Amino acid sequence: MPRAMILAAGLGTRLRPLTSELPKPLVPVGDRPVVAHIAAHLARAGILEAALNTHHLAEAFVSPWLGSLPLRLTVIHEPRILGTGGGIANAAGVLGGGDVIVWNGDILADLDVAALLEAHRRSAALATMAVASCLRGEGTVGLGAGGAVVRLRGERFGDEVSGGDFLGIVVMGAALRRRLPEVGCWIGDGVLPALREGGRISAFAWDGGFEDIGTLDAYLTANLRWLARQGIEAHVGEGACVSPGVVLSRAVVGASATVTGEGAIVRSVIWPGARAVAPLSGAVVTTRGQVVRLG
Repeated sequence: MPRAMILAAGLGTRLRPLTSELPKPLVPVGDRPVVAHIAAHLARAGILEAALNTHHLAEAFVSPWLGSLPLRLTVIHEPRILGTGGGIANAAGVLGGGDVIVWNGDILADLDVAALLEAHRRSAALATMAVASCLRGEGTVGLGAGGAVVRLRGERFGDEVSGGDFLGIVVMGAALRRRLPEVGCWIGDGVLPALREGGRISAFAWDGGFEDIGTLDAYLTANLRWLARQGIEAHVGEGACVSPGVVLSRAVVGASATVTGEGAIVRSVIWPGARAVAPLSGAVVTTRGQVVRLG
């Protein structure tokens, strides 16, 4: 069974000030951190070994909950950021020599990982990128008649029949991994040179939706969509205390959090262990007491 790489070494600048407290892959969405959602998707496809690279606030990844994940996660610290390609190359000892599924640590997607892996096996491609379908000329990639990537980062490698948005999830074969530099980008320094030489990069269409939690608004939206998928109006984590005078509406209250005051908590996320006071609308309250108000 292939192994996985979760890319988690970014600085999370678009998600500040939340990422001054936690690295982006550890911010909670619904009842667990983003990386735990990713691990669950991988494990459902039978992937039981994964590597994860760190840089910013790396000490936050040393946590008891890591041992409760449904797969074995090896954390690899990067004292200096190696880039997406360098991070994957640096993890070669953990990842082994076969195919690897690479998942950006700020992406949530209800992706059929097993179907993606099977599509890659059938494609005989250097890599298979999961994409959401778009019209021709739109999106971050262009696709040819046979599902190969023919447009990427402004370069064209064939006739485009449809567009796609790259989800931030890819199956990468061993041949492409061997091309990756010690420091650099897996697309810029690996995929684009391969395409210029006539190599094949395949696409796997997935239109089940995905979320990039890279911005504050997107982060709040991801939590609200998580509630909708569960079919619930609010979530209250284990050990959390909500005062009787507080009404929760489209709100996530993390484990061991405390909500006092009177009135409504609406469209808000209260992090585990945080203290919030109602009324509150369109806000994120962090464990250390930051109250980030959104539009």
